[in-house]
Amino acid sequence: MTVHFVGAGPGAADLLTLRAVELLRAAPVCLYAGTYIDGEVLAHCAEGAELVDTRHLDLDEITARLVDADRRGLDAVRLCSGDPSLYSALTEQTRRLDAAGVAWDVTPGVPAYAAAAALLGTELTVPEVAQTVVLTRTQARSTRMPETESLVNAARLRGTLVLHLAIRRVRALAEELVPEYGADCPAVVVAHASRPNELVLRGTLDDIADQAEVAGLRHTAVILVGPALAGRDPGVDEAVCSHLYDPNRDRSQAP
Repeated sequence: MTVHFVGAGPGAADLLTLRAVELLRAAPVCLYAGTYIDGEVLAHCAEGAELVDTRHLDLDEITARLVDADRRGLDAVRLCSGDPSLYSALTEQTRRLDAAGVAWDVTPGVPAYAAAAALLGTELTVPEVAQTVVLTRTQARSTRMPETESLVNAARLRGTLVLHLAIRRVRALAEELVPEYGADCPAVVVAHASRPNELVLRGTLDDIADQAEVAGLRHTAVILVGPALAGRDPGVDEAVCSHLYDPNRDRSQAP
């Protein structure tokens, strides 16, 4: 049988892929992260499916449930919030499944940063402003970060920075980013993107922490920083076009 790692997207039940919905409808067992995935998403599951909330289980306990489903001849879906390629412990789980001889595959989902950008109506890569997006997190009560991946090193690129799992340290992080980006750099916090309680806080590195603390945000939020977030503000040069769409480009040649 097969364990299907499925990206549940940012939260909205209608933002799952068609493939994800088909797998949920067919799977007799579904393990899900209850902190992030609600009943509307789980409504895609088959009637009578075995639902397991993993929020209080460790990795070995989760793996044991998946292996048990396989031994019983049952397919299982492991629902991950957002996309499995980011902070999903996919590598750790699949390594254990390989050792147990259990087949698995992966179905992508809409990542949190994409849902946040969509809610903002903002492109994270703007011509001659930012062409690099850095997806990262910081270390507090979490897995140790590699020494080369400090926040300062990421900020030195001055691209669009997306911080996951960091909202509880927003003040310290904003202060750490000011030397590279400047206090007036646009900063946005997006919480619960795509859900009925979604929240957008727009500001700068100088004031975004104040807003986030007043809102009482504790999890399920991403922090975005960078000049590309100025969007259609008057300070952005509207004459600058992407090379692909530039009216002066020779279209007889490949891009």
